[in-house]
This record gives sequence, C-alpha cells and structure tokens, in this order.
Amino acid sequence: MDAARYRQACSITLEKMHSRTIHLLLVLTALSSLGFAAAPVEGYKVVATYPHSTSSYTEGFFYLNGFFYEGTGLEGHSQLLVSVPETGQVMQHLDLPPQYFGEGIIDWGSNIYEWTWQTHIGFVYDRFSLAKIRQFTYTGEGWGMTRTAREIITSDGTSTLRFRNPRTFAETRHIVVKDAGRPIDQLNELEYIKGEIYANVWHSDRIARISPKDGHVIAWIDLTGILPASQKVNSEAVLNGIAYDVKKDRLFVTGKQWPFVFEIKAIRKPSVKPK
Repeated sequence: MDAARYRQACSITLEKMHSRTIHLLLVLTALSSLGFAAAPVEGYKVVATYPHSTSSYTEGFFYLNGFFYEGTGLEGHSQLLVSVPETGQVMQHLDLPPQYFGEGIIDWGSNIYEWTWQTHIGFVYDRFSLAKIRQFTYTGEGWGMTRTAREIITSDGTSTLRFRNPRTFAETRHIVVKDAGRPIDQLNELEYIKGEIYANVWHSDRIARISPKDGHVIAWIDLTGILPASQKVNSEAVLNGIAYDVKKDRLFVTGKQWPFVFEIKAIRKPSVKPK
C-alpha cells in the first residue's frame, strides 16, 4: 500500500471511530435522560442520637407530634410502640397476638394502619388509644408502609411499590424501582419525604430516594459505618427504619435491635478528581 492510500485508509478509520464515539455518546445521553444513568450517592452527617431499645425488631417507624411510633416484628414479640425520642420512654404499647409478625405502620388521620408479614391480615387502630377498630386482608407479603396525602404506599420485599386506597387497601397503581435500568428489590421500610419515597433495602446500608412517578432512584444515601458492627446484636440487626419530622425538617434512621436512633443530614460526597 502506497503512502497516499495508507493515509486515506487511516482517515476513513478515524472517521468511523469518531462516528461510533458520537453515536455511543448519544446513546448514553438518551439512556441518561430515560433514567438509566446510575443515581448519585450521598453521604451523611449525624446531628443527634436518641436511645432505642435493642429488644425492638424494627419493621415500621414514623414520627408525629413529638413521638416516635414503631412497629416491631417476630412472632410472639411484635408490638406497636409510642415513645419519647429524647428518653426512649415508652408511653403506649400494644402487643400483637403471638401468631402475627408485625410489619410496616403509618398514620392516617386519627388512625394507625399496621400490616403483617405473611398472614395477610392488617389492623386499623385508634391513634390515641391504640384500640383496634377493624382489620383487613390483602394478598402477598407485608413489608414497609408510608403514605402521601391521598394514598398509602407499601413494599413487599420485591422491587415493586404499590399505591393503595386507604379506605379499602386495594391497589390503585404500582411502580417498579430501578437504578440505571436495574430493578432494586428487597425494598423494606418506607417514608414519604418532600415528594419522594425513601426506602430501606434489606441487608443494605443504603437508603434509596425514589421518584413516585416512575420508580427511578433519584439518589442513594450511604449510611455505611453509622453503627459499628460491634454494637449490632447479630447479622439480622440491619438498617431498617426511617422517620421524618415535617415541622422541623428532621430525618431519623434506626435499625432492627439497634441501641440508637440517629438524626442525620444527607450531604453531597466530594467528587474524586482523576490523577
């Protein structure tokens, strides 16, 4: 091959490579716009710590009017608890019948909803007396629960979050939670904060911030190291419990049989500059 033909071949090859690079960038940009780019990861800062009972196998958790409301699990040990954050003092408690493994809880008006893991039975209580008002049934497993102003949102250990009619508990719609196009399963305890769904992922130190419109993960909060392994009672003492104080904009997290509830602030992680 003479020099002229060699230069022409190199030029064509470079043009093809350039074209393919542009095409790849366009594809990546399109995927990003469709929610296929991996969500950013935030860090955290601990603002305050509060006592938490290591006998509480936390499955449901929310904050309202100065109190923590907590639903705990395990057959024969499941309870609904109302406690003072600063002292951990339990002001009210209700023991579930021993056949039930308590799961997610949420307030709805003057009531509290609670459901159970695999028995397909849920309960509605008076929020002030914890007296049972009625019970309801559903299909599938019960895991986490939260609400918007109009709907109850539930998780079942899969990547699907279901929106439900509070009056009938019937599903009205659902979303599949994904990050970079990959389904995120094992979704557990939930909290609705500023138009986003915050979700624990079972056996993960991360909280997913999820769009209620299409299920894409907006961002992750990485809580690695917030509770040392030496302070966990066993391998099942995992992060599970998110509560939010709307009036004071405070975010709380805890875990199953953890000794503390942590008030945290999510912070942006510094970007790593290439060397």
